[in-house]
Order: sequence, then C-alpha cells, then structure tokens
Amino acid sequence: MSKKIAEHNPGRKIFSSKIATVVVWAITIIWTVPTLGLFVTSFKSDKDILGEAWWNSLLNPNFSFANYKGVFLGDGTESLSSGVLPYFINSIVITLPATIFPIVVATMAAYALAWIRFRGSNFLFFSIFALQIVPLQMSLVPLLLLFTGGAHIGSVQIFPALGIAGDFAGIWLPHTMFALPLAIYLLHNFIAGLPRDLMEAAHVDGANHFTVFRRIVLPLSIPGIASIAIFQFLWVWNDLLVALTFASGTEEVAPINSKLASLVGQYGSGYTQLSAGAFITIAIPLIVFFSLQRYFVRGLLAGSVK
Repeated sequence: MSKKIAEHNPGRKIFSSKIATVVVWAITIIWTVPTLGLFVTSFKSDKDILGEAWWNSLLNPNFSFANYKGVFLGDGTESLSSGVLPYFINSIVITLPATIFPIVVATMAAYALAWIRFRGSNFLFFSIFALQIVPLQMSLVPLLLLFTGGAHIGSVQIFPALGIAGDFAGIWLPHTMFALPLAIYLLHNFIAGLPRDLMEAAHVDGANHFTVFRRIVLPLSIPGIASIAIFQFLWVWNDLLVALTFASGTEEVAPINSKLASLVGQYGSGYTQLSAGAFITIAIPLIVFFSLQRYFVRGLLAGSVK
C-alpha cells in the first residue's frame, strides 16, 4: 500500500528520504558541535583556551588529563580543595532513588486507575493530572516548612515534622512528589491501551491483580517505563533548584551541580575547571540516554511480538 502511494506521489518519497535525512543530520551537527567544543576545551590549559579557538586544537592537539584530575581529586586551590568526586557520588545517590521511586509508585497507581474500577477512580485520576498546573517554585518553601516544622492549625499539630531537610531523603521525597502527576498520567494512558482481552483471559485463568501486573502489565509497559526513566533521570541529574532548597546548605548531600555553580568566579575564571566539570555532568546523562534508548526499542519490539 505504502509502495503504491510512493509511486503515485514521488515528491513524498523524495521528501521522506533525502530532505528528511539532510534535516536530521543538520540538527544532529548543530547539537553536537557545542558538546564537541566543550569536550576539546576540557583537555586544554588556561593559556590555550584563551589563546586559540577550540577547533584549532584538532589540527595541533596538545591535550592533558590534568583538568580532570584536578576537578575530580582537587587541585589544591580553595575552591577545589577536595575535588568534585564526593559531589559526583552525591548526585548518583540522589538521582537513582529519585528516578526509581516515582516510577515504581506511578506504575502501580497507573495500573490501579486504568484496570481496577472503584468509585471515584476517574475523579482521582483527573485530580492527580491537575496537580501538574501547580508551579514547582510555589511549593518549595511550603514543603520545606512542612519537613522542618510540620503543619499546625492554631496550636494543634496535624502533621509532625519529618526532620529530613538536609538529608538525602529530604531530596528524594520532593523529586518523587513532583514527578508523580506526569508519570501517572503517561503510564495510565499507556497501560489503559493494553488489550482488554488479554486482561480478561488472565483473570479467567485465575490470576489476581498482582499476578496480572507483574507478568503482563510490566513486560508490556517497558517502553513507557523506559521513556519516563530517561526524562526523570535527566531532570533530577540536571536539577539545581530542588537540591539547593532541600539540602539546606549541607555539603554532605550537595550534588555536583551546586559545586560547579560555586566555581564560577566574579569574572568567570576557572575555565579549565568548569569545562572539565561540565563535561563530567553531561557524560552520565548521555550514557543513560543512549543505553535506555536501545532498551526502549528492544522493549517495544518485545511487547509487539508478545
């Protein structure tokens, strides 16, 4: 059918092959050039950075790993006495649970709202979806006060102080709360589109909701889960506002982004430190993105075959 359409409409075939390929390659190059420039700059000294353009280094390479060694382990200066390695580990400790927790909760909630009918389920689903209109910046301070002092009505305490501000749990919980509305909405639409006959056949065979969720819904929902995991990981890893607010100035739980922000001097000094540190921060998201992208495609094909 598509072949006949292409034969009757040759312009469409040209557009879908040659022009589309050129556009995709152009966009790819535009997005890749700044990253390549940052990568090359991270291996250069201050003198080389200020003395020549980064693309000239490709013709006359004079690279060194001293910038990465100084950023990771410290270079003896006041701003990088201990390096960013502890903050890099903090970012991993923050990002992994803050990605896993909302996905686990959202997947179970999406299945319950899509396939377990109870009174008020539609109202609950739309209420959760409506929470996306609440600006993130509006909820930071009230949520921080809730963590540190609890909630009171007059002299009556209705919610105890959790005392988790300045801990990793105080960063995991806000990221999980902020991610749930969109994650539940997207996974609900994905899970609700699964074949009803498959669900009914499983229940006829005696499977309960937990068995259906574990053996049918989860394998078929891998594409949706993988896509949400990509976005959530990138959001948490690149986040600075939530981490600064709920870390409460505690260096032991501060992510790498907060440390790199402190390296920016009054006159923008520390080019080598910033370029090496910035490339470190984008290397992990790139690895995760490309890894989960392949997993996403594999899961999509497996679900279609099943």
